[in-house]
Amino acid sequence: MNNRYDVVVVGAGPAGSTSARFAAQSGASVLLLEKDREIGIPVRCAEGVGEKGLKTVVDIRPHWIKQKIVGVIFHSPSGKVVKVQSKEIGYVLDRKIFDYELAQIAAEQGAHVATKANVLGLLKKERVCGVVVDFLGERKEIAADIVIGADGIESRVGRWAGIKTHVALYDIETCAQVTAMNIPLESDYCHFFFGKEIAPGGYLWVFPKGNGLANVGLGISGEFSKTKPAIRYLEEFLSTHFPAVAVLTTVAGGVTCAPPLKTIVEDGLLLVGDAAHQTNPVSGGGIVNAMVAAKIAGRIAGQAIKENNVSKKRLMEYPRLWDDAEGKKLGIFYKLKKFIYDMTDNDLEKTADLLLGMPMEKRTLVNIFKSAVVKQPSLIIDILKVFT
Repeated sequence: MNNRYDVVVVGAGPAGSTSARFAAQSGASVLLLEKDREIGIPVRCAEGVGEKGLKTVVDIRPHWIKQKIVGVIFHSPSGKVVKVQSKEIGYVLDRKIFDYELAQIAAEQGAHVATKANVLGLLKKERVCGVVVDFLGERKEIAADIVIGADGIESRVGRWAGIKTHVALYDIETCAQVTAMNIPLESDYCHFFFGKEIAPGGYLWVFPKGNGLANVGLGISGEFSKTKPAIRYLEEFLSTHFPAVAVLTTVAGGVTCAPPLKTIVEDGLLLVGDAAHQTNPVSGGGIVNAMVAAKIAGRIAGQAIKENNVSKKRLMEYPRLWDDAEGKKLGIFYKLKKFIYDMTDNDLEKTADLLLGMPMEKRTLVNIFKSAVVKQPSLIIDILKVFT
């Protein structure tokens, strides 16, 4: 590990590895730091992505894919089943392999990768100018013209730089997930279960991984987790719906379902992925969003290095391009989330009835959201903005 790089990236998830890759492609010397001993573990993710979005960032390798998804099935609180064919192909990934190879691709482009490297703080003069890192038990100071914070929902990089990254309890989903065998559901559909007894202020998902294997998890609003933790809701669901299940792994964590962070750039600093609140506030999904943002951030960082200008004014090109790509849509999704999460079980049943009354070809995501917000038709304009 050298004492100086053009760009230091903190966190080697999809956002970190992608930003490192594109910064290195632009000619910058790049150091990618990961605090865990191995990239790709632990997996705290349902592992679902859309094919179209992922293709804009990386060439998809077949062995990353555990299951191809052709649609979704919604389950109402009373058990009504609404099947929806998707116009876009989805995938359930193997994140252990996927994350590892994204870092490998970054290394192939020239990025230096280091694991067991826990960043302890930022170096600052007039601006951010590097990081302090514990690398294999040794404290080191690494100078850099640009630091990219890709250190996830628990991001400290943004806070160290003086950016207000706090999230209201309402906008944090507390989540629990198991990977389990003996899940007897259609394996080429993702399944979503709703209801206040199942996942209050959120939803439960089943993402199949083939041969009866699936990720089964749920997220509930932080307001509800104060009285009953997410893992208890999940255990109750499994015992009721899949009593023969064999649990192979269990994980828990938080997901930011907040509006996009307003400030994601400072002098010599960029934030990407969960650290920048770039998840979808309705679904909590964020892999592709993070990678799209990271592609933009990495390229801008590389260009700024060439121009010898890492000022906030120069780096502001990143949030402008990000807003045009996905950021504005996430702001609209947040407005929809505030409405959808307040729906009662009776509202959800009525929505299911509306959808079941439609022919299969009419059951699109647009019509699903339109059916859900029938009591607040002004949101339909926002829905159309997102999907057109």
